[in-house]
Amino acid sequence: MLSKQNTGLIVIDIQGKLADIVHDSKALMDQTAKLIQGAKLLRLPILWLEQTPDKIGSTQAQIANLLASQEPIKKHTFSGAGSAEFIVAVKQTPVKTWLICGIETHICVYQTAMQLLDLGYKVEVVVDCVSSRTLFNKELAISKLLANGATTSSVEMCLYELVADSNAPEFKDILKLIK
Repeated sequence: MLSKQNTGLIVIDIQGKLADIVHDSKALMDQTAKLIQGAKLLRLPILWLEQTPDKIGSTQAQIANLLASQEPIKKHTFSGAGSAEFIVAVKQTPVKTWLICGIETHICVYQTAMQLLDLGYKVEVVVDCVSSRTLFNKELAISKLLANGATTSSVEMCLYELVADSNAPEFKDILKLIK
């Protein structure tokens, strides 16, 4: 079970034109926005990655606006773990389990998740918050991640799991997000 005391969120490369052409882009954006808002309500640590933004473009405005209180970690490797700044940020948190969202599932999301698993973290891929240009590649990546020890969740499932109690102070705000 997820616990808000040791869970964090990583937002991976929801940038530029690519964010507009991935499979079911609008749903990805809307669900990711809910996930980020929920993570903020629950005071989870959030790490935000951008892949060569000078070439690909910045994070989509809908997502970037929600993360405006912090700077993205820029990277050139497909895996976030290829960035020393990212590794330092990961290790500075009390997190044992990382929720992961972003694009593309079969490239940057997959490689970041695999390296986090190798570093001893638990990884939950929020499946309604990841995408690739093709559904096939998204499904392939999720299948391969599951075979290698990652687990999956959805926005609604993980947020309710983290709230855990309808008497929790965040419950009503989380409920508003989901409805």
